[in-house]
Amino acid sequence: MQWVDKLAADLPPVKHFHIVFTIPACLHKLFYINQRIAYSLLFKAAGQTLMQCARNTHYLGAEAGAVALLHTWGQTMTYHPHIHTIVPAGGVSDDGMEWVPSAKKFFVPVKVLSTVFRGILCRLLQESVFRKEIKLPDDTPDFQTIKAKCYAKKWVVYAEKPFASPDNLVRYLGNYTHRVAISNHRMVGYKDDKVTFSYRDNKAGGARKTMTLETMEFIRRFMQHVLPCGFSKIRYFGFMAICKRKTKLNLCYSLLPTPTYFSRLTGLLAMEVLQIISGKDPIICAKCKKGKLMASPACNVLHMEPG
Repeated sequence: MQWVDKLAADLPPVKHFHIVFTIPACLHKLFYINQRIAYSLLFKAAGQTLMQCARNTHYLGAEAGAVALLHTWGQTMTYHPHIHTIVPAGGVSDDGMEWVPSAKKFFVPVKVLSTVFRGILCRLLQESVFRKEIKLPDDTPDFQTIKAKCYAKKWVVYAEKPFASPDNLVRYLGNYTHRVAISNHRMVGYKDDKVTFSYRDNKAGGARKTMTLETMEFIRRFMQHVLPCGFSKIRYFGFMAICKRKTKLNLCYSLLPTPTYFSRLTGLLAMEVLQIISGKDPIICAKCKKGKLMASPACNVLHMEPG
């Protein structure tokens, strides 16, 4: 919650688009056996696509910004790598003198984004294969075989309507940024060595359904979404990049007349944050409503050896 609150305060006070970059199934095997490099290239391709299209004078003609988040799963925990991006509706002009707003209903046409994204990602993958940074699947003789399959299909870049208010944006970020493949509330039951969980069927208009899997298959599906150790699944581009926060991002604030979202949680202790979020004092006894948790002096704490 503190991270989401801080990010919301850093975003420009404008509407924001939610744009999702997805790869076709023909790349899944290549990505899974080269996760660290492939996911990084996926981030790079999504970021370059947004920045390149935004600089095109036919669409925006300005430097854009974006926050990108990696997810690797679908509703039933199948392997489905994709990048969620939060993109402010506009950008900074080349001379830094004005804020250039985007179209109200779209940032850049999704067909344009899809075509550019496919070209950039295939080029980055091909260069990495040439440098032997990426290993090809055993059943694939060369990258041209995969590239032909990629270009035989239309790639889909999905875009939602822009968020109407900062509150909606904060709520979205809270739901998406630190999510894992499946949350506890979707777990329905466990019986006869089988796990039942709920999911949303997007092909059926978002209807809620349940699925039952053998225990080992459920574990296999969950474990394939554990990212490589130390991998950063949230990245920033354009004027939102960490190296540009003090220059370009501050320039955005000065060019926009609307007041920014004010951070509520920055600098607070964990106990204070918990009290604001839950509306309850965490040190008050939940049963008698009177007693308070007290910190014991260090000398009274029983010393225990590890293990």
